[in-house]
Parts: sequence; C-alpha cells; structure tokens
Amino acid sequence: MTTTSPSPAPPFGRLLCAMITPFTESGALDLDGAGLLAERLVAEGCDGLVLSGTTGESPTTTDAEKAELIRAVRDAVGDRAHIVAGVGTSDTRHTVELARDAEKAGADGVLVVTPYYSRPPQDAVEAHFRDVADASGLPLMLYDIPGRTGTRIEPETMLRLADHPRIVAVKDCAYDLLGTQKVLAGTELAYYTGCDEYTLALYANGGAGCVSTVSNVAPRHFRAILDAFDAGRTAEAARLQRQVCELVESMMAAGLPGTVTAKALLGTLGLPSGPPRPPLRPADREATDGLRAAYERLVTASP
Repeated sequence: MTTTSPSPAPPFGRLLCAMITPFTESGALDLDGAGLLAERLVAEGCDGLVLSGTTGESPTTTDAEKAELIRAVRDAVGDRAHIVAGVGTSDTRHTVELARDAEKAGADGVLVVTPYYSRPPQDAVEAHFRDVADASGLPLMLYDIPGRTGTRIEPETMLRLADHPRIVAVKDCAYDLLGTQKVLAGTELAYYTGCDEYTLALYANGGAGCVSTVSNVAPRHFRAILDAFDAGRTAEAARLQRQVCELVESMMAAGLPGTVTAKALLGTLGLPSGPPRPPLRPADREATDGLRAAYERLVTASP
C-alpha cells in the first residue's frame, strides 16, 4: 500500500484539544476534574492540549486560575502531551505577564490571539506578537480569528512574523484557505486549523494538525482522520471527516458557543465539565438532547 510522506514533526503535536475548563456547580475552578479530563483526552489520542483558549473560557478566568490550571494538567499528563497556554488579551503588557506566568507554571508554548476590540493596524499587530515572543523562552502559536477579534493577521504580516525564532505556529480560524496556502508556501510555520470542519482540508494542504473543540467529546474520531491520511488511506480520511460533520455542526454552528455545547455533552457522558461562567449560560434540555443524539449517531457509525 502506498503511503504519504509524513509532515515534519509539528511543534505541539498533531491533535490538540481546545480543552474546556471544568468548574464545580458553584462555579469554582475544578482542578481535579481538569486533570481527569486531560488524562482521558491524552489516552484517547490527543498529543496536545490547549488550555485557557476560547473554549477554555479565558475571558472569565483569573490570572491565578490560569496558572493553577496549567500546573494541574501538567501533573496529570506529565510529558505525554504538549501543553499550550492561552495568554492572549487586548493589552500587550498583560499578555506578556501571562506568557511569563505560563512558562513558570510548566507550559510548553503559548497561544496568543490578536488584540481585540481596539482593532490595531497591522504594524501594531506585528509589534504586539513580537513583544510577547520576546518576553519568554516559550514558542508561540499565533491565533488568527478575526470573527471574534475584529482584526485579521494578514498573510503579509504572517510572512514577516515567521522570521522570529519563537513564532512557530498558527491556529487558523480566518476561513481564508488561499491566504493560508500563501503563508504555508512561504514559511515554515506550522498551521493548525481551529475549525473542525477544515481538519482534513488543511492537513492535506500541508497543515500540522488541528486545535479542536469537538475533540473534547470525540478525540478518537479526529485522531483517526489524521492517522488515515498519514497512512495513505485518503478516501477513508475523507469519509471520517464527512462522518463527523453533523456533530461539528451541532456543536459549532447551531447558535450556541462551543464552550456551552462541549460542556453540555461532557455532562451527559459523566465527564468533568460543570456550568460555563456568565455571561455564557448552560444549554437547555432540548439542545442537550440534540447534541447527545448527534454524538450517539457518530459513535454508532464509527468503526
């Protein structure tokens, strides 16, 4: 059987879960639950975990909680998975502080989102990322999600940032495959899709893997997509990608944030989750039942 040549070893693994942050029913940080969930995700195929990202409710966790979460997950998984800490804020000074805290807490890298709300021009965006990359010894993953931040990291800016030795990767939520391919062709940046429906499309174009919200509940399925493609079983990889579409749509495109849907589904599976923090609100019973039904159909269809 013919196999495809594997891509160069990605800096943070291939299958990264954008992990939820478990809370107790009263809304406190559930560190024991975080450790249990992290162990499950690694056991089921994740070789990287992104903490305190969008799905991890970074806007509503404190700086101290973010550091505690890193330490708890590191204790739980050891060196079996890369830990990437979300440290992006709208304030460069605060982001620098969080990057240094993440390094002290044991993270392997940092995820840095474009500064939001203030909508800085591209030269300021570039300076922001360079300042954060200079602030610690950790490698940095740029997070391009203009739908949330209001500001794109333009491909030309990516091309310039790629010359920084600690800027090594991109979490791509820009929905611009042409721009992504331009940067892939001109740099050695490792591209991870942050949109579950693009997992195979970007991987087949030379991407490094994915940062997946849906993998909170279906890590084995996404691992199977990547493994099938690496083994040259491209038709199987495509079938598996199509198979997960219903659950992706239910969790990511049906009107509720991925944090809310992931926590709702994890709760039905008896796994650590807890309620989201306000202003997010838990999914209602009808939405939760629909998510569980889509999940069960995926599990039934999986090999």
